[in-house]
Amino acid sequence: MPAIEETLLPGVGVRHEFTTAAGERLALLTHRTGRRELAVYDRNDPDTCRTVLHLDADDTKTLGELLGLSQVSETIRETQRLEGVAIDWVTVPDGSHFATSTIGEGEFRTRTGASIVAIVRGDTTIPAPGPDVRFQSGDVAVAIGTPSGLELLRTLLAS
Repeated sequence: MPAIEETLLPGVGVRHEFTTAAGERLALLTHRTGRRELAVYDRNDPDTCRTVLHLDADDTKTLGELLGLSQVSETIRETQRLEGVAIDWVTVPDGSHFATSTIGEGEFRTRTGASIVAIVRGDTTIPAPGPDVRFQSGDVAVAIGTPSGLELLRTLLAS
């Protein structure tokens, strides 16, 4: 069995990485919201992902069933949860109703209970953005809140 590297990401979740017998590097990021991302890295550049699969809770359960996931793993994940608080990265997709709105116009904290604590725009990070900061398509909102509030924020920004 390959060695698994575990990295705790406070407020975010846990990342597990390993190299397959075929020499491919895989990472599974388990967010505190229950969402997971499965990444396959480039063989020639270990810092570059070839692809990332975004899995919701149902996707994860289905894949786990196909792979024979033990319920013990799920129990351990639940004990690592910081009760009621999570951090997530939410992309503002092309065509989003909010792609040209300010944070204040979206009333995101009022509507979801989640606070947007930063915006990543390309190679630039806007820390602690005020209500007058306007989103652009492709921006990534870094938000903190309850898992359900973050899921609601994700749904809103996708609309």
